[in-house]
Amino acid sequence: MTTKHSQPQSTFAKSLTSTSTNTPYFKAPESTEIPSYVTKCPSNGLCSRLPPDCMTCNTNYSCIYGKPATFDCKVKPHVHCVDQKNHEQENFTINMTCQFCWQLATTDYVCTNSTNCMTVSCPRQRYNATCTVRDHVHCLGNRVFPKMLYCNWTGGYKWSTALALSITLGGFGADRFYLGQWREGLGKLFSFGGLGIWTLIDVLLIGVGYVGPADGSLYI
Repeated sequence: MTTKHSQPQSTFAKSLTSTSTNTPYFKAPESTEIPSYVTKCPSNGLCSRLPPDCMTCNTNYSCIYGKPATFDCKVKPHVHCVDQKNHEQENFTINMTCQFCWQLATTDYVCTNSTNCMTVSCPRQRYNATCTVRDHVHCLGNRVFPKMLYCNWTGGYKWSTALALSITLGGFGADRFYLGQWREGLGKLFSFGGLGIWTLIDVLLIGVGYVGPADGSLYI
């Protein structure tokens, strides 16, 4: 009995061994994708001059607002930089002013523009803008932030051209036509500039900038 049953068991065990040996082993492929921030990071440059997107810094909670402060930083993966002696390093320090990104000067960030608000109005209109800090500027907090800005876009109308048309051809409504104000232009045309009174008033209003383009933009 023992001999008869041992052979099938041996054959079955051998078949399992053979099957497990011949089964291919699949290994999960390693990720070789390079992060998008690497394109902003110059290779083998000074670590202290890397853009903020290329490093991770510890917040210095002891810094005084508006004063220079030192921050401990570390380069992100796939970023290579060197020190002043051209030695590769991962940990370094940077010096910057202790302030949040939304407190930076207007020259240190770029904001979205709006062409839907009126720039010539009283009081001046504001719009919600999304601002992004420039790559070379270091600051605390979010580098993308909202901000209320004054409408300051232009449609390409020149103040000098509008004033010149108002002085020379204002009686025919040329200044109003140029600014895109067709109804006022037609009114001046058929009334001969309001018998000259409307023409003189428009010269004054355009001269001081009270009358502007119909689209609400600023003069250039």
